[in-house]
Order: sequence, then structure tokens, then C-alpha cells
Amino acid sequence: MQAVVITRRGGPEVLQVQDVASPLGNEQQLVRVEAGGVNFADIMAARGGYPGTPEPPLVAGREFCGVRVSDGKRVMGYTQWGAFAELVSSRSHLLWPVPAGWSAHAGAAFPVNFFTAYLAYWKSGLLEGARDARVLIHAVAGGVGTAAVQIGRVLGIEMYGTSSSDTKLERVKQLGLQHAINYAKQDYEEAIQDLTQGEGVDVVFEMLGGEHTAKSIRCLRDFGRVIVYGTASGERAHFDPGALYAKGASVHGLWLTYLSAKAALMEEAWEELAEWAAKGWLHPLVGTVLPIEKAAVAYRLLLERKNIGKVVLEFPERRS
Repeated sequence: MQAVVITRRGGPEVLQVQDVASPLGNEQQLVRVEAGGVNFADIMAARGGYPGTPEPPLVAGREFCGVRVSDGKRVMGYTQWGAFAELVSSRSHLLWPVPAGWSAHAGAAFPVNFFTAYLAYWKSGLLEGARDARVLIHAVAGGVGTAAVQIGRVLGIEMYGTSSSDTKLERVKQLGLQHAINYAKQDYEEAIQDLTQGEGVDVVFEMLGGEHTAKSIRCLRDFGRVIVYGTASGERAHFDPGALYAKGASVHGLWLTYLSAKAALMEEAWEELAEWAAKGWLHPLVGTVLPIEKAAVAYRLLLERKNIGKVVLEFPERRS
């Protein structure tokens, strides 16, 4: 079968479409893949910087949409690697039915982004009684950012989002973002102080790392929380724990790789996400669709911050 293979450690240039052996089902379920969603974690895996990733060569990708071989039903799923292939083997508790009316592209754009965003609200304590809460969402025009805005709209959250593009921010405002901050024009820490009259926000969804973790803490009001779920800058989070004392604030880590092994938690999250999706309140924003031969281009779109919403890879059978 054909697959996108990480041939060695490195950047997008290490990706090649190759013939590889088909996976064995064993106790897992086989899915014939139609499309796969590209994530920043995939870029880190290629570089060798994502924990738990085997040494190359290995098949890239961690989320997909396709047809389950055993019953012919369309499903979307999550795995640690191996998703960008014609066939993928997946655990049953990490496969979900594709909502009615959704394309394979939408299904491939759902698992990582929407579960991460949902669990970020869960870690924030905002799934219940969040009507007066304020949340700052970094990289708001990306996959997780656009998912977080849609969920925040359902929850009644007052949302502030950062991006370097007015065009991207306008698109996300259509999804429900109330306060758009172009960090290329104004420091987002200053913008938060201005927009909240010096009070700050209750929660920051932080996936940049480096100095941004410290800046995000300074954006909080009393008893606020920073939810850290990535390091897109390539730098580990920088902050002085002493900065938390004066506000009674806290920093929480969120790693979908770890939480996805908690079957009960994932099922609880899916029940609510599925209900919202069925009501038409959630739908992945797919910005770019490329054939698997253009996987390197897809990775570069994320690296260069050129994507709005999700970048999706399309497989040959899907294109036929």
C-alpha cells in the first residue's frame, strides 16, 4: 500500500510517498483511509522531537477519516503514527462515526483539534458555569484555535484570539470570536490589558512555548489558568513559578497522546462533542486540501503559518 513515510529525521523534505506493508488488524480495527489531517505534532515527529515516536523510517500521521474494513462504515480516528497510509490499524475506542453530512475532509480534521480544544476547556473547569469567563486563544486561526472558538461559542465564553493576519482573524470572527488581536500590530499582552480594562482573562490556551508562557501568565486575572498543549516556537516554556503566587494562578499541561489512553474520558468528551456536532454547532474549518504527494507542502504551510483552519491530505481512492 502507499503511505507518506518519514524517511529520516528532518523537515518536510524527509517525507516521501512509498510502498509499505499493510498493517495487521490483530485486536485493532482496520480502516481504509480517505483523508488525513496534518498537525504540528506531525512536524515534531519528523524532526524527532515528539515523545514516543519510533526512529524512522515510519509512516507519518495521527488522525484520519475513512471506511472501516469490517463493516463499511465511515469513521474518523486518532493514532500516534501511521495515519497517512491507505490502511491504518486503530484502537476501537479511538474511532468515532463521522457525523451525517460531513465529508472525509471534515472527518479527518476533527479528532486532534476538537478533542484537544474540548479537553482544554475541561482542564480549565469551564465546561459548566462558564457564562462570564474570558479565554485567550493563541494561534486562533489554526486547527485547535478554530475548534476552541466553536466550542467556546457553545459554552458562552468571551473569547480573545491572536493571529498575525487580519484576514485570518476576520474569518475566525465569523465562527464566533469576539475580540481579535493582531500580534504583528500590537503586543497581545498590552491588548488584553486594554480590552479587559486591566483585569485580564481567566484562561489562556497556550501552544507557543518560550517567552509566551510567561506572557500568558501575565495576561491572567486572579486565580486564572494557563493550559499548555504545545511548543510551536520550538522552545520549552519559560516562566518563573513565583509569578503565579500573587494571582493564585496555575499552569496546566495537556497532552492528547496521554489523555487518549483514558477510554472513559474520551467517551465522555465524544458524547458531548457528538451532540453539538449533530445540532450543527461544530464543523471543522478545512482551509487546504492536498494530495498525499504534496505532504511536504502541507507541512510547510503549518511551519510558515499560512494555513487557516486545517490542512488535509487526500488519498488516491478519495480522488478517484
